[in-house]
Amino acid sequence: MDIRLTNTRTRAKEVFEPIDRSDVRMYVCGPTVYDRAHLGNARPVVVFDLLFRLLREVYGADHVTYVRNFTDVDDKINARAAETGRPIAEITEETIGWFLDDMGALGALEPTHAPRATGYISEMIAMIEGLIADGYAYAAEGHVLFSVESYPSYGKLSGRSVEDMIAGARVEVAPYKRDPMDFVLWKPSESDQPGWDSPWGRGRPGWHIECSAMAGALLGESFDIHGGGGDLMFPHHENEVAQSACAHPHGDFAKVWLHNEMLQVEGKKMSKSLGNFFTVRDLLDEGIPGEVVRLVLMSAHYRKPMDWTAQKRQEAEAHLRKWYAVAAGAEDGGEVYRPVVAALADDLNTAGAIAELHQLAHADDAPALRATLQFLGLMGAEVPGWAAAPTVDLSAWEARLSDARATAMETKDFAEVDRLKALLTGAGVEVRMSKAGVELIAGPDFDADTLAQEDA
Repeated sequence: MDIRLTNTRTRAKEVFEPIDRSDVRMYVCGPTVYDRAHLGNARPVVVFDLLFRLLREVYGADHVTYVRNFTDVDDKINARAAETGRPIAEITEETIGWFLDDMGALGALEPTHAPRATGYISEMIAMIEGLIADGYAYAAEGHVLFSVESYPSYGKLSGRSVEDMIAGARVEVAPYKRDPMDFVLWKPSESDQPGWDSPWGRGRPGWHIECSAMAGALLGESFDIHGGGGDLMFPHHENEVAQSACAHPHGDFAKVWLHNEMLQVEGKKMSKSLGNFFTVRDLLDEGIPGEVVRLVLMSAHYRKPMDWTAQKRQEAEAHLRKWYAVAAGAEDGGEVYRPVVAALADDLNTAGAIAELHQLAHADDAPALRATLQFLGLMGAEVPGWAAAPTVDLSAWEARLSDARATAMETKDFAEVDRLKALLTGAGVEVRMSKAGVELIAGPDFDADTLAQEDA
């Protein structure tokens, strides 16, 4: 089966051709560990977990290497330590544990490797030394900076000119820079900050060099896929490309680049000032199952903005309850439904995969449904009470609404259709109408008495 992915590097959807089919390699930028992961942080985790699962399905679980890093040296971490009086190592260890627990609750597999930046300082120093020796970087006042002018292709990944990047970015103006766009590879540390000995004095790495060094060490000078949020395209990924291409001129660094769009809440950017900021743990503690959060995040294509709404959460729960009721009695060992895999293989078309799940549920093939849900990272651990919940038979109401719609199409009078839809919605039923017919799904707040009164 061919996989097609939209490559940011070429601005085109391409057939994915791995460098080595026996070892397909992917790197994804992970979190800076100083606090709980918010819902926006969870989106790339789910997106690239689905890609990891797809690659394993197509090439074999033993032939895919997935690296997602932890940035455990950063000024935000230093600030949190100063604010709380806690040791940095204690903060990062705790936060990494939180992250793994919360993402696990969303059904995310752990990557093959989860390197911490502090474990690769020597590789970063060696890479920086090479860049200086080859004329791509320079030392100044305890800092080492990459010379953007030395890399003519700078800006091609994000599609921006240097002039546009200067105008649209918060460029740090410093007397030790030869050019405002030059970025830090190494910087000096104060006595109360984390630091390592280097040829340029005691200091710590800049953010961008971390991923280049870890990717190179674990995946080689050329690998297949690099992923991350669209907000990382510039400057982080642009800088990664520049320093890696110059450090390894005979390698390609990443062949395919994938970027997911950002997340909104009820149509607005998530922010603490708007009161719509929440962490994954906040949702889990409210009693929202991780599977529900995952399915909502899957409902929009990764290259489109994702809008978290209460309605989408309710719809996701209703779908999962219905699917789990069908799949609950099945034994493991069913075959993954190929149309779902095909949908994902088309540039991670998650909406298409969900549509195929609805078709599979109607086919009443419980073993295949169970296997396919597990392939998608759902139904890893059944939600208490869901699998045992009785299936609500709404077939008579589906027929009634279908007949009313057929009559309305002839008479052009949709009053009865609208009345029945309002009645069903008020009883906690999701109404889905399409060319294929009418589908009714009882939600978590389903009220059978409301419908019984209509029949009385």
